[in-house]
Amino acid sequence: MREKIIHKSVDLFLTLGFKSVTMDDIANEMGISKKTIYVHFPNKTKLVEATTLHIFETISHGIDCICELKKNPIEEVYDIKQFIMEHLKNEKTSPQYQLQKYYPKIFASLKSKQFEVMQGCVTENLKRGMELGLYRKDLNVDFISRIYFYGMVSLKDQELFPLKTFSMNALMEYYLEYHLRGICTPKGLETLTELLNINQN
Repeated sequence: MREKIIHKSVDLFLTLGFKSVTMDDIANEMGISKKTIYVHFPNKTKLVEATTLHIFETISHGIDCICELKKNPIEEVYDIKQFIMEHLKNEKTSPQYQLQKYYPKIFASLKSKQFEVMQGCVTENLKRGMELGLYRKDLNVDFISRIYFYGMVSLKDQELFPLKTFSMNALMEYYLEYHLRGICTPKGLETLTELLNINQN
């Protein structure tokens, strides 16, 4: 039952936002009593903590699987973006923004976990791209992997990037192109141009 509650909560939180969904909503959606939820989660904060961990582990596992394929590093960046967009569902409620505002401790813990995963993944991607001649040889990998992470996090800041002006998908497209144009060699830029043309079609 615990797993079922987590799965339903993930669905509701990502669709409607962490603040908007109540324990009553989850119970009603599942056709169970609120008491049943409280057996597994003493309060909503604990449930939010469990669901964010579940989302994080699902996405991390998916990213690991993509990285294990050892595809062209530029393609890999776009595959990861596509996978994340599919799993984070409805961007209109901006779950991450609500999490930061209403559950700052959970948000901070999640952010440090995300940093660890992304740091490893981006570092590996940069090194492979340099070896294959797709990225410039003179890159400071540690600096770029950190700036890349913080850029990604800032895309979710609704004061900087209001969703009525930018869709999350467009923001990520702009950001990836911006990132890759800064690090690609002429050979890498050919691959990037091909990918951008395919995406536009």
